[in-house]
Amino acid sequence: MKIVAINGSAKGKESNTNIMVSAFLRGAEEAGANCINIFLAEKDIKHCKGCHTCWTRGPGQCVTNDDMLSILSEMSGANIIVFATPVYFGNISGLLKVFMDRMTMIGSPHSQKELSQSNNQIKSAELQIPKLIMISNCGLPDRKEFDVVSLWINRVAEKMQMGLVGEIYATQGKYLTSPPEEFKPKINEYIILLQEAGKEIVTHLSLSDAINNDLNRGFASV
Repeated sequence: MKIVAINGSAKGKESNTNIMVSAFLRGAEEAGANCINIFLAEKDIKHCKGCHTCWTRGPGQCVTNDDMLSILSEMSGANIIVFATPVYFGNISGLLKVFMDRMTMIGSPHSQKELSQSNNQIKSAELQIPKLIMISNCGLPDRKEFDVVSLWINRVAEKMQMGLVGEIYATQGKYLTSPPEEFKPKINEYIILLQEAGKEIVTHLSLSDAINNDLNRGFASV
């Protein structure tokens, strides 16, 4: 199994988001998955021009020359794609939004069925659809902070015809990198839960109710 994580935090490897993603991927690797962790903060990704040239020339034929094609190459053959982001103003980060706008270049206005029947579009092997996982954290204790993020990823899954197999949200995310002393045991237990979630995704392609509930109750539950 191949898992590719797209980290949309501006802080990259030093982010609270990466604490969550790295723990999840560590568990997945222990279960035998090949994992790639991509940091958008380290990439040159320009804004989509909305010209839709990629829809006429074919998937991947973008007029903009930047790191987008190399990222798509790394994503090729993934069984699972993890989108990860901190909450910025009640939504996903700008980095992740710009990246997702550019994902237009792998799509078209036509259905997957039509594409698979066309010899001039993309090979059927390239139409294998990965599953999606959403990982996010926010600084506040209110879980409503994730309402828009959850709506967004569910819409992405629908639009891209991908199954959404997990949503993992952590409030008070600042404690992941800078925990007060009394929070450290809870953070450690939460990291272990994230690792178990990674293992479950690899072995069952889903999260058990027990792991899912404990993760989404946050640090106070562990």
